[in-house]
Amino acid sequence: MEFNTIIEPFRIHSVEPIKLMSRDERKSAIEKAKYNVFNIPAKDVLIDLLTDSGTGAMSRDQWAAIQHGDESYAGSPSWEIFREAVVDLFDFKHIIPTHQGRAAEKILFSSIAGDGMVIPSNTHFDTTRANIEFVGAQGVDLVIEEGKDPATIHPFKGNMNTDALRELIDRVGPQNIPIIMLTITNNSGGGQPVSMANIEEVSKIAHEFNIAFFLDACRFAENAWFIRLREAGYENMDVKEIVKKMISYADGMTMSAKKDPLANIGGWLACNDDLLAEKARNMLILTEGFPTYGGLAGRDLEAIAVGLKEAISHDYLQYRITSTSYLGDALDKAGIPVVKPYGGHAIYIDARAFLSHIPPLQYPGQALAVALYEMGGIRGCEIGTVMFGMTPQGTEVPATMDLVRLAIPRRTYTQSHIDYVIEVAKKVAEDAKGLKGYKITKAPQFLRHFTAEFERLN
Repeated sequence: MEFNTIIEPFRIHSVEPIKLMSRDERKSAIEKAKYNVFNIPAKDVLIDLLTDSGTGAMSRDQWAAIQHGDESYAGSPSWEIFREAVVDLFDFKHIIPTHQGRAAEKILFSSIAGDGMVIPSNTHFDTTRANIEFVGAQGVDLVIEEGKDPATIHPFKGNMNTDALRELIDRVGPQNIPIIMLTITNNSGGGQPVSMANIEEVSKIAHEFNIAFFLDACRFAENAWFIRLREAGYENMDVKEIVKKMISYADGMTMSAKKDPLANIGGWLACNDDLLAEKARNMLILTEGFPTYGGLAGRDLEAIAVGLKEAISHDYLQYRITSTSYLGDALDKAGIPVVKPYGGHAIYIDARAFLSHIPPLQYPGQALAVALYEMGGIRGCEIGTVMFGMTPQGTEVPATMDLVRLAIPRRTYTQSHIDYVIEVAKKVAEDAKGLKGYKITKAPQFLRHFTAEFERLN
């Protein structure tokens, strides 16, 4: 592009109001929510950066596709449109639709894993790990050392440590590892991409030991764009071809269509293994629906089909990655520690460094998330000791990092919204030393961060 300003490659067609509240009203709202931002009613949030999952704006063509949706129970034409769009990018033999990504995870791990088994990844996300542990298996994170340090600059901090992977296989035995997974991009590690070389190497190791290799590919397009930007030999390749090459190394995938496929709901499990597909479809019928809709309406299937085509647009991806970097650059310039280099879907504030006076077991990430809401109505998400600190044995340990994710919904907020986020973060930074830690007063066994209740410490 000949100009420096990267504009949104779309025009606003429809708008929805957002509510302006006073600081006192926000303090009352977060107190009522027991200091858990998940419990705040969405109407009381000004800028919602809790997640990029299903929160984006669908396009004119996606809304038109919704009108075309066919709601036949079995064999809907919308299923064929959906399947063709998926296979065009992800050429697997079996495509099994689900209502969202965690349903695909639930079906996959219930079909292949059990007590005593180990499932390695670069970094499992929260629902992935919970579904693994629910069936009695253990999720093991093997991200490279650079991926554990927010300040370290590395082009592919989401890569798996393949030496550690080989050591794990030698230690527990390949017969106890039903599957190796790679999350692209690596959400829990700061939205960091995985290189094509690492995908290929992990695939080779998996197949050397006759272990299935799957991708958690919900941010596949952003990962492909980073490969195009940062990995030698791909700078002139079309994103679609990069995606197809990434997928060529895998035996299957899970997908949340609420991320890069630009839909508000949906997902799928895909594989080439006939026996696994049969088990998965049997469970799908019990828990999700018939194999040609899998818990989705026909209109949802068609919206996903269109979104897959829009997600790999070079103009869109350049805008997406550049606008995310805009937020990261501004926070970094203000002296607010962030994970570098920036990921594609979010900026991650290093809460442990930002609030160094709050120990990890007093949840600095939670303290920062609450402060951002109280100060300016911004809802982010703690990704740290609250989310990952509880072990399967019931003991609590500090997570590798304590981060606050500011996940940017796709095609939703303008630059002025992001400028406001920057201003609020700077205000929080002015009184960072005055922020207090928290303790958990109530929490469930699994995924405690969603519904836990907190109390502010004195």
